[in-house]
Amino acid sequence: MGSNDFITLFFLVAAVLIFFQLRSVLGRRTGNEKPPVDPFSARDAVKAPGSDESKVVTLPRRDGVEEDQRNFEIDSFAKPETPLNASVRTLIKADPTFRPREFVNGVRMAYEMVVMAFADGDRKTLKGLLSKEVYEGFDMAIAEREKRGDVVKSTFVGIDKADLVQIVMKDSEAQLTMRIVSQLISATYDKAGTLIDGDQETVSEVTDIWTFARDIGSRDPNWKLIATESEQ
Repeated sequence: MGSNDFITLFFLVAAVLIFFQLRSVLGRRTGNEKPPVDPFSARDAVKAPGSDESKVVTLPRRDGVEEDQRNFEIDSFAKPETPLNASVRTLIKADPTFRPREFVNGVRMAYEMVVMAFADGDRKTLKGLLSKEVYEGFDMAIAEREKRGDVVKSTFVGIDKADLVQIVMKDSEAQLTMRIVSQLISATYDKAGTLIDGDQETVSEVTDIWTFARDIGSRDPNWKLIATESEQ
């Protein structure tokens, strides 16, 4: 036997030995293997070794966990068995993407932006946040101020409270009313530089009732300010 034949025989024997070792470790398919268990499927169950078919532990469904989490979020936001809690649930049923706390946080940011944009006469910012009707009112007030030559100097101190007080569904439109209590420093000067309203040194408490709306059937996720009033 030549040296090449000996080397070939050596590798052949080694391959056979490796095959039998792998089969002993990994096992062989017999056609009776059970499919892998999906831990989140209601159709699958886990049985203890040696138990009969009646002793089955069904694993929890993922959607049940999500529903419990959503209920907890709603009840921690609005007191259970109140009109607001029921309204939040109705809105979420119509729009599963709605998150009340995220909405309130968004309103807090929008409120500051609107207040400061109005003081600065920033129509571009206002136009993106207000409904057409509200924007027209703000634009008219800014135009009249500019015509007189008045200047507003404002400092936004912060928001003390921002509470969702009402939800109204009108067809596919959701209207959410917020009560916002803020701290502002505001002073208005005429074209001669004389103070005509407010105080540049005094912090004032302002309470506003603002209503935001969105068509929940639309792909546009943005809310628009559709009504404003001051609480006396």
